Amino acid sequence: MLEYKGYVGTVEADEGTFAGRVIGLRDVITFEGASFAEVEQAFRDSIDDYLAFCAERGEAPDRPYSGKIPLRIDPELHRRAATRAEAEGLSLNQWIARKIETAA
Repeated sequence: MLEYKGYVGTVEADEGTFAGRVIGLRDVITFEGASFAEVEQAFRDSIDDYLAFCAERGEAPDRPYSGKIPLRIDPELHRRAATRAEAEGLSLNQWIARKIETAA
């Protein structure tokens, strides 16, 4: 996994080359190289090219995630989570974020 400017790329080896793509976007960004060093540089170059292309068009680039998770859960689970968060002196958002952080 590669990370650059908030974007994440995955890489797979394919018959002597490394091919990758940026994940978590609606837009498609791919890159490749003959070595890991080349594919890593190609990943960075692809992100920079994508950002420049968006700027030239006056469009906001797609970002991997907004930080907002629309979530629907059972009301009883919601109550238990809110109660645990309050008992720990946290907001429900803080409590959920900590649980995700420890699970990831």
